[in-house]
Amino acid sequence: MNTARALGLFFWLLAVAQLSGCASPAQRLDDRAADLGYRRVVVRGDGFSHVAYINNGRASPNTALHVYLEGDGTPWAHKRVAAADPTPRTPLMLELMLLDPAPSLYLGRPCYHGLNKAKACTPDMWTDKRYSEAVVSSMSAALDRLSVDYPAQVLLGYSGGGTLAMLLAERQPKTETVITVAANLDTERWAALHKQQSLAGSLNPATRPPLPTRVRQMHFAGAKDDNVPPILVRDAVAQQQGATFKVFPKQDHSCCWRDVWREILGGLAAD
Repeated sequence: MNTARALGLFFWLLAVAQLSGCASPAQRLDDRAADLGYRRVVVRGDGFSHVAYINNGRASPNTALHVYLEGDGTPWAHKRVAAADPTPRTPLMLELMLLDPAPSLYLGRPCYHGLNKAKACTPDMWTDKRYSEAVVSSMSAALDRLSVDYPAQVLLGYSGGGTLAMLLAERQPKTETVITVAANLDTERWAALHKQQSLAGSLNPATRPPLPTRVRQMHFAGAKDDNVPPILVRDAVAQQQGATFKVFPKQDHSCCWRDVWREILGGLAAD
């Protein structure tokens, strides 16, 4: 290859790399979901639209729909400076859903996944109001539409998605089971731990009435998690009658949950 052609190829590859690097978080997540074989839909909630990714799984007439709820993503660009796009950069639940043989969907929040330009999407919707009545109500309405063909559902939430799983379970009568992983189940105590302002515009599962005993609860924490320490989860779970709690020794807030995900899903079959 002569020098001119070599230089041409170099600059073309550099341009491709730069264009790839310029893809938005929402586009990168879309691309990853497509690589995993998920189907993307946009569904209307209550005042907001939501992106969802569907994994059909192996359905039977009585199969419950598994609803995956992601963490908070990137609400802040810097301290007290809200991010322009809160869409998760490393979507753990999108990856874990691939290990689940059940029909499942990944339900996005208001203003995430490229929908942050909507008129109702102000930065407080993914910062102080990230678990607000408006967010929970809209997600519940979207889930009503997406789950219409299923007799029951399991809510699976990671980090802030676990917060939302508990809040959604209150108003979703189809919910059989709630599974949370490294979940912030007491937002006031969590904010105090990290010396942050409380999420004044949000609902706090720790101050809500316990879920009905018909809803099975399975809560998991990582022994190495310094974002949501196990003691915070344990104390919040103690308020829930019949809930189970387990600490995995090798996990922290984000690492290594894939290693135990099949074990966690296997617990759904236990009596």
